[in-house]
Amino acid sequence: MTELATIFNFIDFRIVDVLDILIVAVLLFELYKLTKGTAAVKIFWMLALIYVIWKVVAYFHFTMLSDLMGELISVGVLAVIILFQPEIRKFLIYIGNGRFMHFFSERFAKQTKSSSYMEEIEAVKNACRHMSADKTGALIIFARQTPLNEFLNTGEIIDAKPSAELLENIFFKNSPLHDGAVIIKNHRIAAARCILPVSKNRDLPQEVGLRHRSALGATEFTDAVAVVVSEQTGNISVCYNNTMTRDLTPSTLRQMLEEILTKE
Repeated sequence: MTELATIFNFIDFRIVDVLDILIVAVLLFELYKLTKGTAAVKIFWMLALIYVIWKVVAYFHFTMLSDLMGELISVGVLAVIILFQPEIRKFLIYIGNGRFMHFFSERFAKQTKSSSYMEEIEAVKNACRHMSADKTGALIIFARQTPLNEFLNTGEIIDAKPSAELLENIFFKNSPLHDGAVIIKNHRIAAARCILPVSKNRDLPQEVGLRHRSALGATEFTDAVAVVVSEQTGNISVCYNNTMTRDLTPSTLRQMLEEILTKE
């Protein structure tokens, strides 16, 4: 019995150890994805290297050096929290909007059928077709489960039924509301001229302008869907889950929006 207990204790330890490693690996990978393409990734690797060196020094019982690096890491953590407060906040939002959170929300939250999105999808598709032909720049955000109040508060409240005509009038070049983004929330055009965060991703093509970077920035840490019409080329793009799909036709745009919003 003693031998069996020892074996089971060893197995339990190994399982916990593996889970510990997996959880840390997932967190580090998500943090790397979050900082990839930004200046923060260099600091991320530097801190990881210092931590590894600290553990190696502690393992070989270099007491003085271990204590010195421990104090350095303690001060470094406080400095990182102060310097990277916005990034830490975005990281927590990103984790909160992760797939494992949606796993529970999809099962316990009230579901919205994709058919209820057809009216605004059709309005956006028709508006983008006309604005693409006229090379009228546009940025439209579909708000989903993540609250976008910080973006909504920067714009002008509209609260109107979605229609292609209204969207085209908002983004008309001489309209006072054409700058910024339109946010569609709860199947209504909630606000216009909203200011969005600009993505700092350095891997984007050089021809991508501020409107596209704002669209990507709004979808980096939320589950929102962004539709962009380029003012220079008239091309239609969709940003979702920190990815950008460019050069869409109106029919492909409608199909893509239906597929994404079906996951709601």
